[in-house]
Amino acid sequence: MSALWGAAAVTFPMQYAFGQEAPAPAEPNPAFPIGHGDIRRREPRPRVITVPDVGNYKVLKGDFHIHTLFSDGQVMPNVRVQEAVQNGLDCISITDHIEHRPNIGRGVLTLAQRNDDHNISYTSAKTAADNADLILIRGTEITKSEWHFNAIFLEDVNKVAAEVNDWRKMLAAANDQGAFVFWNHPSWLDQTPNDAPFGRLTNTEPMRFFDEMAEVVGKKHLHGIEVFNGTSHYPIVSDWCNEHNIGLVTTSDIHASELQQYGVQNLRRPMTLVLAEERTEKSIREAFFAHRTVGWAADMIFGRPEWVAKLFTACVDAAASGRNITLKNKSDIPMNLHVRDTSYELKPQGEVAMTYAVGDAFQVTNWYVGAFKPLEVTFASLMGYRDRNFTMAALRR
Repeated sequence: MSALWGAAAVTFPMQYAFGQEAPAPAEPNPAFPIGHGDIRRREPRPRVITVPDVGNYKVLKGDFHIHTLFSDGQVMPNVRVQEAVQNGLDCISITDHIEHRPNIGRGVLTLAQRNDDHNISYTSAKTAADNADLILIRGTEITKSEWHFNAIFLEDVNKVAAEVNDWRKMLAAANDQGAFVFWNHPSWLDQTPNDAPFGRLTNTEPMRFFDEMAEVVGKKHLHGIEVFNGTSHYPIVSDWCNEHNIGLVTTSDIHASELQQYGVQNLRRPMTLVLAEERTEKSIREAFFAHRTVGWAADMIFGRPEWVAKLFTACVDAAASGRNITLKNKSDIPMNLHVRDTSYELKPQGEVAMTYAVGDAFQVTNWYVGAFKPLEVTFASLMGYRDRNFTMAALRR
C-alpha cells in the first residue's frame, strides 16, 4: 500500500477562507412597504448557483454533513432546510450523532419520550424539504473516539444505533441498508502509541491511511473520505481516493447557524457537486457510488481527475483567432490559470484573453486532482481541434 503518509491538513482562518461580508441591502418591495415603526424584513431571494451540465449529467449542489439540535447543533432541522434553500443547494443530509446527543431529553429539547428515535431529525425536516423541493437524504454520524463516519441514504438510523458498541458492526448495519459511508475529518486522531484515549485534532501532524480503513475499504464498507470539512482541507485525501478507488466528499459539518458560520449566501461555503443523471435521491446515490462527486470550498475544486477535467470543459467556452484565444467562464466557479510565466484570473461568468503556442498547456491552480496537484489542460484538448484557425495556427507553429 503506497502513500500511507501524507500532507497534514490545512486549516483556513474563517475570515480568510470564507470572506464573510454583509449582504447588499435588499431592493424595496412595494408589496411590503416599510414605514415608521414597521420592523418587517424580507429575506433575500434564494441564490441560484450556475454550474453547467457535464455531458448528460446534471450538477447538483449538496451538503452531506450537517448537525441540528437533535445532537449537538444549534438550530432545528427545518432551519437547515431553509438555510439550504437560501444557499441554492439541491440536496442535504442531516447527519446528527448517534452517540453524542447532549440536547435530547433535557435543556433546549425536552424529548424524553423520543430519546431512542435516531430518525427524528429526518422526519422533522421531511415535510419542509418536500415543500421547498429540496432533496433530503436520511443520514447519521457514527462517533467514536478514534474516528467518525457518516452514513447517508439510510432507511432506518435506529438499526445502525442498535450496534452502538461496535463501530464495525455499525458500518455493516449501514451497508446492509445500501448506505454510502465516508470517513469524516481524517485528521481527527493521528494514532501513535502515546496518543490520548479520546480523539483530538492533529492538523499540524502527518495523517495516515490506517490499517482499519484499509480493512473496511476491503470489505466495501467504506466508500469515501472528506477532503474538506468545515474550514479544513486534507490534501492527501485526494491521493487516497485515487489510489483506493473510493469517493471524495466536501462538507460543512455545520453546528452553528449558517449566518454564524459562513454569513449570508456565501459562495465559498463547502459543498459537494454531484454529477447525477436526474434530480432525484436515487440518481444522487448512484452518482456517489460511481464516484461522480467533486468538492467545492473556499474557491477551490477537488476531485478525481476525469471528473474535474470534464467539469472544467463543461464550464469553459474557448474561441481562437490566430494565436489569440479567449476563454469564457459559464459557471459561478472561479478559476486561476497559469500558462508559461503568466497567471490569469477567470472570474465567475467572466472571460480572459491570452496567447498560446503549439503544445502549450495551462494549470488551473485552484482546481485539484491530487494532493497539491492542479488540473492541467492543453489548449488543443480544450478546443477539440474544432476551430480551424486554432488548428492552422498550430500547424504553422
